[in-house]
Amino acid sequence: MSLELEQPTLQEQFEAIIQTEDKLQIREFLDDQNISDVALLVEENPEHESQIIANMSVHRAASVFKIIDLSTQKRIIHELPPNTTASLLNELPADDRTDFLEELPSNVVRELIKLLDPDERKITLSLLGYPENSIGRLMTPDYVYVYPWNTIEEVFTTIRKFGKDSETINVIYIINEKGELLDDIRIREFILNPPDKKVEELMDERFVALHPEDDQETASEVFKMNNRVALPVVSNNNQLLGIVTIDDILWVAEEEFSEDMQKMGGTEALEEPYLDVPIFKLYKKRIIWLFILFVGETLTIAAMANFQETLEQVLVLSTFIPLIISSGGNSGSQAATLIIQALALGEITVQDWWRIARREILSGLFMGVTLGIVGFFIIYGGHQFFGLFGEHFIRIGFAIGTAIIGVVLWGTMMGSMLPLLLKKLGADPATSSTPFIATLVDVTGLLIYFGTAFLLLKGVLL
Repeated sequence: MSLELEQPTLQEQFEAIIQTEDKLQIREFLDDQNISDVALLVEENPEHESQIIANMSVHRAASVFKIIDLSTQKRIIHELPPNTTASLLNELPADDRTDFLEELPSNVVRELIKLLDPDERKITLSLLGYPENSIGRLMTPDYVYVYPWNTIEEVFTTIRKFGKDSETINVIYIINEKGELLDDIRIREFILNPPDKKVEELMDERFVALHPEDDQETASEVFKMNNRVALPVVSNNNQLLGIVTIDDILWVAEEEFSEDMQKMGGTEALEEPYLDVPIFKLYKKRIIWLFILFVGETLTIAAMANFQETLEQVLVLSTFIPLIISSGGNSGSQAATLIIQALALGEITVQDWWRIARREILSGLFMGVTLGIVGFFIIYGGHQFFGLFGEHFIRIGFAIGTAIIGVVLWGTMMGSMLPLLLKKLGADPATSSTPFIATLVDVTGLLIYFGTAFLLLKGVLL
């Protein structure tokens, strides 16, 4: 009977190789692995992370470097010798290099830019000159372009000559002698046509282009609507400046999603992984919103103080305060979450506010009536089975039920309209976070509750 020997894991193989301290053997091992597997080795072996990057061929090292965490990138750059850092930064695609540099302090950026080749330095400074979170920071000048008078055979010659350094060759860009963009054509069109056919015969001059000042989040919508893997970036006079590829847009979408989730939780966005954020910085990110919400909740105390006499006369009203507050806050948070998500996905715009308001009024009314009926029967059941709420239990139940309808309707309207208002004012809708909506509805909900109770119980219990 033969026994199969268990193959060593990638981590075990790496540990064995690294102990040899044979640079040639280490390089051969690392260059033989998948890029994602090497990135995993970097993550699992922080004590060897710079050694891993330094012992790879520069092209593969750049491919690994651009997909690892920012905090790891910073440590590696700090530990690498200047000549290795220069080679790595020069090899990185311009857009990935810019994305990394913009996260560093300005004094560090100045020193690193000095290590770049003149051409790469010029490109990087150009990209860094565009506004933060703009498409200009993401675009790359590495693309293939041809002219309308070229034949398809000449196009393939150009691709073979320049395609290796291009970010993508799925789309070929057509420009004139002035550098103005005329069209973009998928490579399949060239493959499926005869070699002697001219490019201008394939052109329809229908293309979608971005501008360098466009917001990155907006560009994500353009990619989605047009189902493209790359889009050209042009100046105001239609000069082709570069291209943006889908992989960069996916990174943007992930960052925006994380940022929105953090804001919806009542904290400022974190620029680094949670475990890499210093404690004091984490405190500063969270305390601001917490302080605002804390102060906001003091208005709840003021509202209750104004109705102190009402509470003393009808003590049962205080019993239902948690129910009222939670109903309004939950309905508002639901509405806010739905509207923020719909805005992010481009399903709605600020101009749709009236359609949204009508839907939320109906939804809030239906939900409020449902919960109001439940609230009424809680009062009714409490009296029938436990003898609670006194002889006027019907009137109390009706007051509680009506107040719940009003609070839920109000919470739904606040939750749906506040993100739209912030969007209209140019702010991030995610800042109308769940805690903020809940705090706002707490205060106004109590006013609705006590106001309704005062009107319906006046002359009977008050």
